[in-house]
Amino acid sequence: MTLEALSAGKYAAYIWPAYAVSLLGFAWMIIDTLARARRWKRKADRLEGEGEP
Repeated sequence: MTLEALSAGKYAAYIWPAYAVSLLGFAWMIIDTLARARRWKRKADRLEGEGEP
């Protein structure tokens, strides 16, 4: 793969930042989803533990 393949021509100033923002958005969504899942699991485990006699 050469640098020519990554060239976006005269629109590169708009295309590459758009890719970067999209990548950051996807990364944030994945990190946030995993963090929420961990919190929900901890809460569920805690509530299950409280229900046992």
